[in-house]
Amino acid sequence: MHLAYPAVLSALLFCTGLYGVLARRNAILVLMSVELMLNAVNLNLVAFDVWLSRTAEETLHSGQALTLFTIAIAAAEIGIGLAIVLAVHRNRGTSDIDRLRDTAEGHEPDHADAPAAEKAEATA
Repeated sequence: MHLAYPAVLSALLFCTGLYGVLARRNAILVLMSVELMLNAVNLNLVAFDVWLSRTAEETLHSGQALTLFTIAIAAAEIGIGLAIVLAVHRNRGTSDIDRLRDTAEGHEPDHADAPAAEKAEATA
C-alpha cells in the first residue's frame, strides 16, 4: 500500500476535526473533534513508521510507541475534559461555549432589551 492513502485519510480526518473545533458550540462535540484530530495524528505516525521501517535495516517502531503515548494522553485528556464539562454544566446549566464565555465571573451578560428599559426610565 502506498503512503499517500493513509496520509490523505489522515489529512481529511484532521481537517474534519479542525472544523469541528472551530465551528461547534457544544463543549462535548469540541472534545470529540480534538479526539478525531489526535486519531489523525496517530494514523500518520503509524503510516510513516511502517514506511520508514521498510527502508531501515533495524526496525525500532518508534512511531508505534509514540502512538501508544498519544493514546494514553488522549484518554487522560478526555477524562479530565469530560469532568470539567460536567462540573461546568452542573454550575451554569449549559455546555454552550459561547454562553460560558459571556457569563464569565465578574461580567454581566449583555441583554438585548437593556437599552429599551433605559429609554423607558428616561422618559418616565
